[in-house]
Amino acid sequence: MSDSFNKALEAIDAAHALDPNITTFNGTDKPYELHYAEKCTSYLEKRCPSASEPLRLAIRAQHFRRWEVPRSSYPMTRVGYHAWRTFAKKKQAEQVEQICKDSGYTDETAARVAALIRKEDLKEDEETQVLEDVACLVFLDDQFEQFEKEHDEDKIINILRKTWGKMTDEGHKLALQIPMSGRPQELVQKALAG
Repeated sequence: MSDSFNKALEAIDAAHALDPNITTFNGTDKPYELHYAEKCTSYLEKRCPSASEPLRLAIRAQHFRRWEVPRSSYPMTRVGYHAWRTFAKKKQAEQVEQICKDSGYTDETAARVAALIRKEDLKEDEETQVLEDVACLVFLDDQFEQFEKEHDEDKIINILRKTWGKMTDEGHKLALQIPMSGRPQELVQKALAG
């Protein structure tokens, strides 16, 4: 990786480390967004080990400083959710684009990282689709168990079906390798049965 990549990655992870939300993983407390970013990178290595530097940075930063604008700051409706996601992606993309420029990347490369974070051209852009696969895989692996405890079965099954529909065949293969048991496994099986 280039010096610019290493500088940008260090700046991104330094920001993730400021997340006041702490999670415990393998017995170690860690800022949640740093944990999330590391999970994303680990799934990227499985999904696309030859990923470009812009894709690696976008995946590492896709939830950049997300704790600053919590979901609860928008109405708890579908419209509120989409407004929150749109605002968050735009803000994250702008902040990370500046980090990339400050780290020595060209304006063009920095803009590419930002476009990936915004998930532009999702169905046409192969790298954006890889980012979407990774986001879905991390949701299923790291967030789904808690999510399913907070929502009714119909909503969960609907969201699982939408998640599955966003993913590629390669993403599906990796998703089916995620160890699940009990109710989460039952819900996934129901969603996929269709």
